[in-house]
Amino acid sequence: MKILAIETSTDQASIALLLDGRLIEHPVPPRQGPAETLLPAIRGLLVEAGVGLDALDAFAFSAGPGAFTSLRLGCGVAQGLALGCGKPVIPVGSLDVLARAAERAQVFVVADARMGEVYCAPYQMQDGQLQPLAEPVCCAPAEARLPDGEGWFGFGSGFRAYPDALLPALGVGLAGFDPSPMPRAGTLAQLAAEAATRGEAVDPADARLRYVRDKVAMTTAERLARGGKA
Repeated sequence: MKILAIETSTDQASIALLLDGRLIEHPVPPRQGPAETLLPAIRGLLVEAGVGLDALDAFAFSAGPGAFTSLRLGCGVAQGLALGCGKPVIPVGSLDVLARAAERAQVFVVADARMGEVYCAPYQMQDGQLQPLAEPVCCAPAEARLPDGEGWFGFGSGFRAYPDALLPALGVGLAGFDPSPMPRAGTLAQLAAEAATRGEAVDPADARLRYVRDKVAMTTAERLARGGKA
């Protein structure tokens, strides 16, 4: 399986090539637009690997949730490349990527959604596979809730952005947390390969993003209510 993966759910974008088990991954410099950074980075990665676009089996992208503009950029580039090659695309959830990277049997992923909110979802090992127990939600950090039970490990940028609100809200069920991880294209590529074997690749025209939150900005009154400036 040969897959190009594009991870753009945060400002720290990355790209990766999975070539029959061999993985090459690179960060992408801060973006001004696809022509300035992402596309040249992809070209450089393909040259480094010694493969052409036509040799790839599919193009994977971060389907979110995450930064709206960045998600649309990654999806659009994956769609364009896939259409040009007549290949499918594989959408992969950004919280799924974080959960896999945690390497834990029970992980509660919490990513900073900005605007005073977080994206979160619980994952648990079942039959040797890490599975989501619920759909991702967007909420205020103080409203985040763990599933029943103990031994949950928190993972994601939400713990760096809102520890004072998150930790009391999650309570004694939280055994520990790591606030440093960001989604990586290498992990995305591996998840995409597994999805492809399950027949989850789709036509580029059918690619969809998972925004979770539809609202991208607050009114002045909403900002003031959250302690912000007018």
